[in-house]
Amino acid sequence: QVQLVESGGGLVQEGGSLRLSCAFPRRAADYFRLNSLGWYRQAPGKERELVASISRESNTDYTESVKGRFTISRDNVKKTGYLQMDSLKADDTGVYFCNYVGRLIPWGPGTQVTVSS
Repeated sequence: QVQLVESGGGLVQEGGSLRLSCAFPRRAADYFRLNSLGWYRQAPGKERELVASISRESNTDYTESVKGRFTISRDNVKKTGYLQMDSLKADDTGVYFCNYVGRLIPWGPGTQVTVSS
C-alpha cells in the first residue's frame, strides 16, 4: 500500500451514524506511532478543514461544530485511524480525508459522506 485509503462513507439521514476508517501507508516502523493523525472534511464549495485530531499520546481535539458527536481513535498496530460520527447533521456533508497533522503526505481519494435532512 502506497497511499492513504479512506472508507466507510455513505448516505445517511440526519441523526444517523457512520464510522470511517483510514489505512495509512507503510513507512518507517515508528512513523505512524510517533505522529498525530487527523480527519479533514471538504464540504461542497469550501476549503478542506481539520475536524478531528489525535496525538501520539492519544490526546484528541475537535473543531467546535463536531464536539460531542465525533470520536477519533487510532490503532498503532494496524496503522489505521478511525472516526466515529454520531448525531450527524446535514452540515457534516462532504468528502472526508485522513492524513497526518503537520507532516502531510499525499492525499488519498477520500470518502463521501452525505447527510440528508
